[in-house]
Amino acid sequence: MSRAAIVRPRSLLADDRGIAAIEFAIIAPLFCLLFVAAIDIGSAVYTRFKLDAAVSAGANYALINAANVSSTNGATLGSNIAAIVENSIVVNNGPTVTVSGGTSTTPGTQTTGGTNAPADSCYCPTGTTTSFTWGAAQTCGSACSGGGRAGKFVTVVATRTYNPIFSNYGLIANDTITASATVETQ
Repeated sequence: MSRAAIVRPRSLLADDRGIAAIEFAIIAPLFCLLFVAAIDIGSAVYTRFKLDAAVSAGANYALINAANVSSTNGATLGSNIAAIVENSIVVNNGPTVTVSGGTSTTPGTQTTGGTNAPADSCYCPTGTTTSFTWGAAQTCGSACSGGGRAGKFVTVVATRTYNPIFSNYGLIANDTITASATVETQ
C-alpha cells in the first residue's frame, strides 16, 4: 500500500474542498424563498398603486366634469369614469355604474342602476366611501351637522382580487385590494 492511499484523520479535518458547495446548498433555498416572497409582496403593492392611480384619474375626471353631476348627465359621467376605473361609481346618490368581468386585456360589462333625479340635489353624506349614508337632500352650501357643507359628490371605488403566491401575510383582507375616493364637485 502506498503512502498516498493512506488517509490520515487529521488531514481530513484540514481539507476544505467542497465547503463552498455545502454553504451554497444551505443558503440557496433560503435566498430563493426570500426572493419569491419579495416578488409576491411587491406584486401586491404594485396592484394597489395601479388601483390608486385609476381611482385618482377617475376622481380628477369627476372634478373636471363637475357640471355633469346632474340628473341629465350623471349616468354618462358615471359611464365615462367607469371606463377609466372599471369598477363602481356613484354619482351623487343617483346614477350608479358597476363594471364586472373585465380582464387586463378586455373591458368588463357595465351595469347601470340608481335613479337620475337625486343627482340634482346636494347632500351631507356620512360614513366611509364604500358605505355612504346619503341622508336627505339639503340646500346646496348649507352647513352639515357633522361639519362641512352640503354639496354634490362622486364616489369612485375600485377592487381587484389578488391571489398571493404564499399565504396572505395578513396584509390583504379577503384576497381583495380596494382603493376608493370621494370627490365633492360642488
